[in-house]
Amino acid sequence: MAVVERSDTPGLLSGYDPNRWFCDLLRPGLPPDPDIQRLIARLNAIPAEAFRRRSLDVERDLLARGITFTVYSNATEIDRILPFDLIPRVIPASEWERVERGVTQRVKALNLFLHDVYHDQKILADGVVPRALVMNNPGYCPAMTGFDVPHGTYVHVCGTDIVRDETGRFLVLEDNARTPSGVAYVVENRNMTLRVLPDIMAGLRVRGVDDYGARLYKAMVDIAPAGAGDPRVVVLTPGIFNSAYFEHVFLAREMGVPLVEGRDLLVENDRVWMRTTTGLVPVHAIYRRLNDDFLDPDVFRRDSQLGVRGLFQAWKRGNVAIANAIGTGVADDKAVYAYMPRIIRYYLGEDAILPNVETRICAEPDGLAYTLDHLAELVVKPVAESGGYGMLVGPHASTAELQTFRARLQADPANYISQPTLKLSVAPTLCEDGTEPRHIDLRPFAVTGRETWVLPGGLTRVALRKGSLVVNSSQGGGSKDTWVLA
Repeated sequence: MAVVERSDTPGLLSGYDPNRWFCDLLRPGLPPDPDIQRLIARLNAIPAEAFRRRSLDVERDLLARGITFTVYSNATEIDRILPFDLIPRVIPASEWERVERGVTQRVKALNLFLHDVYHDQKILADGVVPRALVMNNPGYCPAMTGFDVPHGTYVHVCGTDIVRDETGRFLVLEDNARTPSGVAYVVENRNMTLRVLPDIMAGLRVRGVDDYGARLYKAMVDIAPAGAGDPRVVVLTPGIFNSAYFEHVFLAREMGVPLVEGRDLLVENDRVWMRTTTGLVPVHAIYRRLNDDFLDPDVFRRDSQLGVRGLFQAWKRGNVAIANAIGTGVADDKAVYAYMPRIIRYYLGEDAILPNVETRICAEPDGLAYTLDHLAELVVKPVAESGGYGMLVGPHASTAELQTFRARLQADPANYISQPTLKLSVAPTLCEDGTEPRHIDLRPFAVTGRETWVLPGGLTRVALRKGSLVVNSSQGGGSKDTWVLA
């Protein structure tokens, strides 16, 4: 078991013990990396209290700059900073190359799957994915049938949630193909690290993350209508009360484009226009951070005050581009996720580079029976929820919670999938009592226009509560800067 030895002058990692967990920094059983060894030595040369002072400096800076997110369930503290642990998470080049290839493969298969289910539906006819799972899915959009999107790209921005098991193997936990959030924290975390830890980063070959905005803008230009010349791109936000509003502002700034709400846009003659102080100007591409239901009251929710009337028709006429495409929710459903290895093999003739976590679908009798029999051992998730809401972590649940969830599961089995309780990897994290192991995951972001580019690193989320496996910010998680070594 890898443990950092104690010394006469206690450093940041002095006595750090990951216990029985695989540690991303110490990497037991994997070949040593000289840059990581250099990083460990540098971190351990800093007294813990001196590092804590740097960490407090970062917290004050994050708050002063308004880098926050919204927690709707907390009436006393709605806007808060995303807790940031200053000890970086490091991924060697060889390991990142596999993650990058795996994410790119997955995005390609997702786009082929979406084109198929909205066109010929061959994968359903061949019985590879159950027809009812797609056609009865709340994310399926019948209005998309037969509509060809530019370059066959439905998922322009994808966030793939990845974990490591007790051996250090990377596994995919879920796909986020609708409006994945968190990339702003990736870039801002790096900015904080560069400011506060220049001595730690000096000489280490860490790949940059500051060109995300340029890459996203290029993808939006790629999908803009032909003949647009110099396409005008906008970011469409639900408004300041959305939990990710900070990120919407960030993305518009990084791309150098306007941030708009639905009331700022209108459609005339199947073309989209933006209201400005000098009159109407045309809009050619929209990066929307608004759910399908609220985009166009003519097609979806008629009571929506957030969208733009006539937007869907303008899109189908080819006069504007929308990212991500409407109807992508059918591909990131947690039940469809269970079929992703088969989907990859069907369309690409390849095995998944990044395997799924073993998953049972409770809509299937065998899956439900196994889940009910092993409820206290499993993690059970609702298929359409995100943010860690509505899930059960069996080993951490009380008898009463298990009984309540059992009844919920029996009443609506199609709403749930179950997975084993993984021995998630950990990373050293600065806590009240010193540096301790905390469980982490990783959300790399892939941007696709004509082709796919993966941001080097992604959002490492950390479960700050001791023993917790839930890393979501809405459930008390924080984040780390993710260093991919060149």
